[in-house]
Amino acid sequence: MAGYDLTPIDVPQVETKYRTIKTKIPVPESLPIFEALKTCEPQSMMGQPPVIWHKADDFTVYDKWGNRWIDWSSCVLLSNTGHGRREIKEALRKIIDQGLIASYVFVHEQRAELCGMLQSISPDPASYSVFLLSTGSEATENCIKLAKTYALEKHGPMKKYLVSFRNAFHGRTMGAQLAGGMDKLKTWIVDRDPTFVQVPFPDGYKNEDTSFDLFLSTLNEKGISPDEIAGVMTESYQGVGPDFLPVEYAQRLRDFCAERDIVTIFDEVQAGFGRTGKMFCFEHYGIKPDLIACGKGVSSSLPLAAVIGRTDIMGLYAPGSMTSTHSASPLPVAASIANLRVLIGENLAGRAAKMGDILLPELQRIQQKYPDRLGCMHGKGLVAGIQVVKPGAKTPDPDTALAINYACVRKGLLMFSPVGIGGECLKIAPPLTIAEDALRESIQVFEEAIDGEIGS
Repeated sequence: MAGYDLTPIDVPQVETKYRTIKTKIPVPESLPIFEALKTCEPQSMMGQPPVIWHKADDFTVYDKWGNRWIDWSSCVLLSNTGHGRREIKEALRKIIDQGLIASYVFVHEQRAELCGMLQSISPDPASYSVFLLSTGSEATENCIKLAKTYALEKHGPMKKYLVSFRNAFHGRTMGAQLAGGMDKLKTWIVDRDPTFVQVPFPDGYKNEDTSFDLFLSTLNEKGISPDEIAGVMTESYQGVGPDFLPVEYAQRLRDFCAERDIVTIFDEVQAGFGRTGKMFCFEHYGIKPDLIACGKGVSSSLPLAAVIGRTDIMGLYAPGSMTSTHSASPLPVAASIANLRVLIGENLAGRAAKMGDILLPELQRIQQKYPDRLGCMHGKGLVAGIQVVKPGAKTPDPDTALAINYACVRKGLLMFSPVGIGGECLKIAPPLTIAEDALRESIQVFEEAIDGEIGS
């Protein structure tokens, strides 16, 4: 897949209620910033549309040269309550003025408040507890550690396998990538831990077999007995799509694990905190995970993550032996408390469901205009994705996906770069606060970009 062309070109001027494009794209004056970064950071940090963020407010992003975009990225599914939320900024100013900006794991009052808030929205507040961390990768790593520890201590070393799903993404640290389901992301590990195994994910498109029998038969083919499994880990929806579990499959998986004392882990780092129209995506499946990995939308701003899980599993480690330097750091905690108050107080999960009733039928209509090029559309609430494929096939077409993505940027609609197993997925994830007229306007822009790239 080719990257974004950094040659500034003239584009049609745009001036609407929510979008402004008045310069060449990329902005010529922005190029020295990109050049400077090439000299001081790895190329892995590049790859997003060539926009220099200067300010972000609610669901719009500004550069310093007068351009403004409707945001369909939410900082990669982070800014659920909107960019620069007033309540979050006020909470941060208050804790800074109080004089507490770091604490290691010494106790501060708001740590207790946030843990209590997260416990209260867990599947069972009486039997779940909360461990605060900094990143989603830390949260998924911790879930893996806890599942394997629980199995070892309760059942012995034969119960050792961590089962996850092909095409899954659980983070960029070693354990998270071992559990991940994309081989290209873990070639660097070379000799992989054989207790990490993957089975097909029942997305219904890349894998048409959505039966739970495939889960069982795959394990059988790998020579793994159910009694040897320590934990099963899945994203509540796979980020490459987003691809969702069939409800019956999810329930059979939960029953399978419960009957064998297998720890069930749901990775909600992308999906949680209202994104899919419910506070947690697993609620769509009518199940209760044993461990829940959280991040991103938990704060809508500063780095914070959490594991919410069964107290008997979470309490396996002695005091001081399961911590992290920035666990419950005061500033992210303050931001998260304010964020959760807004999410709950304004029922943004319900709002996401309502806006999804507008977004998803329109995206389905667009997909059906070009069914030989737009392979499928999946979504819930305010997260969706369309997979761009070669004509008449399911083969990813990353170049066309990138062209559509960049066409949107030039029209005042900002998305993060295409994702998916081959860079073919156009991912749509605006803040949950996006105005209805802005959502309709951005859908129109998206359709215009697709028409221009594959409709001509």
